[in-house]
Amino acid sequence: MKLKLRWREGNAIRLLHNGGEYFPALIDAIDGAQQSVHLETYIFNLDETGHRVIESLRRAVQRGVKVRVVLDGFGCSATAFDVCDLLTECGVRHRVYRPEPRGLRQVAFDLRRLRRMHRKTCVVDGLVGYVGGINILDDYEDVPDDGKGPRPRFDFAVEMRGPIVDDLVHAQRALWLRMSWRRSDDGWGFYRRFQQLGERLLVRRQERHTPPADGMRAALVLRDNLRFRQRIEDVYLAAIGRATHDILIANAYFFPGRRLRKALRAAARRGVKVRLFLQGRSEYAMQYRACRYMYNELLDDGMEIHEYMASYLHAKVAVIDDCAMVGSSNLDPFSLLLAREANVFIDDAGFAGKLKAALESEMQADARKITAEHLRKRNLLQRGLDAISYAALRFGVALTGKSAQY
Repeated sequence: MKLKLRWREGNAIRLLHNGGEYFPALIDAIDGAQQSVHLETYIFNLDETGHRVIESLRRAVQRGVKVRVVLDGFGCSATAFDVCDLLTECGVRHRVYRPEPRGLRQVAFDLRRLRRMHRKTCVVDGLVGYVGGINILDDYEDVPDDGKGPRPRFDFAVEMRGPIVDDLVHAQRALWLRMSWRRSDDGWGFYRRFQQLGERLLVRRQERHTPPADGMRAALVLRDNLRFRQRIEDVYLAAIGRATHDILIANAYFFPGRRLRKALRAAARRGVKVRLFLQGRSEYAMQYRACRYMYNELLDDGMEIHEYMASYLHAKVAVIDDCAMVGSSNLDPFSLLLAREANVFIDDAGFAGKLKAALESEMQADARKITAEHLRKRNLLQRGLDAISYAALRFGVALTGKSAQY
């Protein structure tokens, strides 16, 4: 499968493992901001980490930095009002993507409520960008504890410098302007910002990034409900179709459609080593059990399955030969059919090797390999719950009108 991507050469990209590496890097970048900060997140939790991020945004505003934040209405349904109050107090401009309805409207069924902003991105001064699966949420918030002490969520993000950051700036700006345009009380503001957009773009074209000598080749891969409806899935399909020796996918919610399952099956049958690194601890029971219902089929197709047992696996990453994918998109109907997502596809053997080593280290230390014998030991209740969850998720997909894809 051939696919045209907007490749950017000469990028410096750093892998960030868990919030323990991501949040210090993010806050340091915000503290060094001189002109602008634009942050997008699905969840903004008001735990210790959330307050640290807000304080860094407050300091930036006090220095005269222009700060904008976009929250998702569903992901932040429990915190949106409090977060917005704090951001307003700090002088931060903010928007909520598709705010959740109040009162009786909350119980009304509306498919549009499923179309969420699931991206986790940040750009500082138009020069440093962050993309990944990590929400503004402490690594240790609501994680399981088996008596040995809690372990952090397992997740990744990337820090980027170079031409690819311009693409992320454009994506953030487009969403911000679209949300502004939809506000009936902000017509003049939208018109004024539209005029200023051309001036900013002209200035940006005159700027030049200084790529490192060993810069990486990468592309920003977006999913939305207009231009890029299947872009992330198509990139996966193209990479899997070209794979010659190794596919390692770590994904929190793995419920791929027919095309992805067929591509993975074909890769395994032509001799590619296909490994799936999935949740072993259930954060959301229905998604977890629906995925487990497919295990027998996946094993029969020649794939390996490993479940992460130390804590919640929240990663959405993959290593396919010498390429790597890092971002916010799960391989499930929510991400692939409904949500706004942002991934980075990196064509660099060194980066791919680093991500692969991190995944394999966790697989060896804190995962269990699923075998046919393991599946046979499940009792009838477990098998029944898995089947019901699978059917329920398939029914949910049917409501979107995309049942043929699953």
